[in-house]
Amino acid sequence: METTLRQLSKFLSLVLRHQPQRIGITLDSAGYVEVARLLAACAVHGRPLTREVLQQVVEQNDKRRFAFSTDGLRIRASQGHSIAVDLAYAPQTPPSILYHGTVAAALAAIRAEGLRKQARHHVHLSASAQEAKRVGARRGRPVVLTVRAEAMAQAGFVFFRSDNGVWLTDRVPPAYLIVPTT
Repeated sequence: METTLRQLSKFLSLVLRHQPQRIGITLDSAGYVEVARLLAACAVHGRPLTREVLQQVVEQNDKRRFAFSTDGLRIRASQGHSIAVDLAYAPQTPPSILYHGTVAAALAAIRAEGLRKQARHHVHLSASAQEAKRVGARRGRPVVLTVRAEAMAQAGFVFFRSDNGVWLTDRVPPAYLIVPTT
């Protein structure tokens, strides 16, 4: 069942963050879709899913990637979209230090350009080095960067915190990064 939930989580990440049209759904401006509409579209496209299993995916996802609306009738991805949505997170004061997990192959570009959001809405940062290491390990041997978030905030950079605790910002210039030597 764990493998099935992981596969469903990846599929839901695809359709709720990047390609809703793949199963014929449309996200509202805040990134939500009605649960009933999502379940029906999944069934039509060969991914039958019950409300109970969807609930398990949301509750058991280690990264808490998804969130139901307060009334439980809609669902969205918490962050990581490559399509236009307004998650309406209020700016927040970050802790003094945040972390970013990556791989050694990306370090030369990061040293030169800092962290950029690429195709996503924001750069994703973690509150703990352990979480950043786990994120970086998805693409190989992880390297954890330290972000001087408090200094960035004092310089006028804006931070948000998603529903699942991921810190978000538009970019992190090289001057605010501590990059380990490898």
